[in-house]
Amino acid sequence: MFQQLGLIGCGLIGGSFALALRQAGLVRRVIGYSKSPSTTERARQLGVIDTEAPSALQAVAGADLVVLAVPVAATESTLSAIRHGLGEQTLLMDVGSTKGDVVQAGLRALQHQAGNFVPAHPIAGKEVAGIEHAEGSLFVGRHVILTPTERSRAEQVQRAIEVWSRIGARVLTMDAATHDAALAAVSHLPHLLAFAFMQSVAQQPDGARWLELAGPGFRDFSRIAAGDPTVWRDILLANREEVLRQSRAFREALVSFEAQIAAGDATGLGDAIGRASRARAALKPAFSH
Repeated sequence: MFQQLGLIGCGLIGGSFALALRQAGLVRRVIGYSKSPSTTERARQLGVIDTEAPSALQAVAGADLVVLAVPVAATESTLSAIRHGLGEQTLLMDVGSTKGDVVQAGLRALQHQAGNFVPAHPIAGKEVAGIEHAEGSLFVGRHVILTPTERSRAEQVQRAIEVWSRIGARVLTMDAATHDAALAAVSHLPHLLAFAFMQSVAQQPDGARWLELAGPGFRDFSRIAAGDPTVWRDILLANREEVLRQSRAFREALVSFEAQIAAGDATGLGDAIGRASRARAALKPAFSH
């Protein structure tokens, strides 16, 4: 049981985490802060937080658990702003989608308090953002990846594992580099491709008319292109090396498919599609929870 959660960033993920703690009986009080006062006020009206804090520093005062749910580009400045308000035993986590930059930001900003920082990335979300869409069940059955730093204390890592597990998440632990390489392949590149695909269609002279004819396949493929532009700009830039590595691998595969189509190579094209189809079909159990 935590006495007080200091929530920095009252959006979908941060709000859902607070609600999940409440529903599991893991927190007595939630203090929230967002850059937009109207967002924090709405979070209080919805019962996500108990009290609005006028600053990030005041939100963490007296908290034994602090969660940063801010854009990854704002991690270091936020950590610097709250460092002097953190307790000696306060568990501190973030929920950012990249980890290499977050780990380095934590080591720089937190100094002697870095042992209490356990970076985390819940693989959960929705196409819509905002505190109005927060829900306590968001993390049930979803992976949460912890990437402890070289200075994260073992007891704080264990506390992080326990809190995420108790709100229904499936917790994995890995180093930041492994996380960023994996997420570039299965999350960051797919978003980049969806953005580029939507742009390629929409900017053509007849694009708007063609989009009116789109069916379920288009809907499923393009869904993630509706993601928050600022959030995804920051993620793609923060993990640029791994994203570009995956983009090059994708281009090689695309060029191969194009060559088979251009050559009328039905056998080669069918084999390539078959390999992709089987690989996708093998993932179905992983998406069933």
